[in-house]
Amino acid sequence: MGGAVVDEGPTGVKAPDGGWGWAVLFGCFVITGFSYAFPKAVSVFFKELMREFGIGYSDTAWISSILLAMLYGTGPLCSVCVNRFGCRPVMLVGGLFASLGMVAASFCQSIIQVYLTTGVITGLGLALNFQPSLIMLNRYFSKRRPMANGLAAAGSPVFLCALSPLGQLLQDRYGWRGGFLILGGLLLNCCVCGALMRPLVAVAQPGSGPPRSSQRLLDLSVFRDRGFVLYAVAASVMVLGLFIPPVFVVSYAKDLGVPDTKAAFLLTVLGFIDIFARPAAGFVAGLGKVRPYSVYLFSFSMFFNGFADLAGSTAGDYGGLVVFCIFFGISYGMVGALQFEVLMAIVGTHKFSSAIGLVLLMEAVAVLIGPPSGGKLLDATHVYKYVFILAGAEVLTSSLILLLGNFFCIRKKPKEPQPEVAAAEEEKLHKPPADSGVDLREVEHFLKAEPEKNGEVIHTPETSV
Repeated sequence: MGGAVVDEGPTGVKAPDGGWGWAVLFGCFVITGFSYAFPKAVSVFFKELMREFGIGYSDTAWISSILLAMLYGTGPLCSVCVNRFGCRPVMLVGGLFASLGMVAASFCQSIIQVYLTTGVITGLGLALNFQPSLIMLNRYFSKRRPMANGLAAAGSPVFLCALSPLGQLLQDRYGWRGGFLILGGLLLNCCVCGALMRPLVAVAQPGSGPPRSSQRLLDLSVFRDRGFVLYAVAASVMVLGLFIPPVFVVSYAKDLGVPDTKAAFLLTVLGFIDIFARPAAGFVAGLGKVRPYSVYLFSFSMFFNGFADLAGSTAGDYGGLVVFCIFFGISYGMVGALQFEVLMAIVGTHKFSSAIGLVLLMEAVAVLIGPPSGGKLLDATHVYKYVFILAGAEVLTSSLILLLGNFFCIRKKPKEPQPEVAAAEEEKLHKPPADSGVDLREVEHFLKAEPEKNGEVIHTPETSV
């Protein structure tokens, strides 16, 4: 099917930057919302799961960690599937997996079974939706790509605002089992979004052969790019602490004696701020004077996020946590809007499907370590301050890696001439002189009038000329 050709960027297909691309953007918005908000929103059920199975903070944190690890760690598998079968079929299968995992989790009798169903199966289903949706968004938008990335990334906070209170409501009325069952039904909407991913088809030119299909299902040549390697290392360190505060902020509030519904509202505050931060960051990144320096803007957003974590460690009441969620939402939105835009700018559209899979695989280890390490630290100290300090230190380190590495280790490439300038120069080289001072009619008259002066070698003026 033509999916593999499309996902490798067929020649002759120009990004529409609109049209059906807006439908693709909406689908990507919903998929991003489910993929990133779901691991955070499911933390609303942690207290109930701890009472049900008699486990600790670190044990429940593994649910979100496994979800994120599957979302990240199956990146190369998703790349291979997309390049082989196309985005739409992969997303339809992924939607079924995501729903099946949550439905099966509602019948679990142990925390291990919850790990396998909610963590592995649902996580795999979300991964099979998330990466193909980004690839299709990259195909449909070029000039407006930063703005499109920002709008699609806004799906995460929008769904976080909705899923967190909804999960608390479902738990209060139907218990955690009924809540998981209903959330499994909601995840079937991923299949609808997959149906929107209509592949781009190259227009066949007269006399031209069919478009060439991809020869590589996973392009490892991206590791030769120092910019890509630096980005992957910095992003992996960032992910160690990026997801710790959203996972633990609700439990932190409950530990301070805040009512459950009011504690869950913290994620709504975070998400509401995030809604506006992501499109705003995408708009700023798309400005002509800012877009060439998007890597430095991304580094600043990570530094801002780490600083917010350190400041949040001093919060001692509900008001302090609200202030923390506001600033964390701004910085988190900036990171979410810029992370994949920067990767697209580094590797280009042709290698993005492989590059994103490899980056997500490298980040998977960090995702698997991050929240559980925070849970272990909390179990040992029972002090949330140390958990937030750990997260902030890790994100700040990633910011410095990207900033200093890009400044000192990445040499600027020579600026290539613009296509219009190169074409003009080539035209000048092949263009005959405008004022040669020679009239062809005079040459012909000379050859006819004085053939003897030319040695009588050639007798016809046509041949002579």
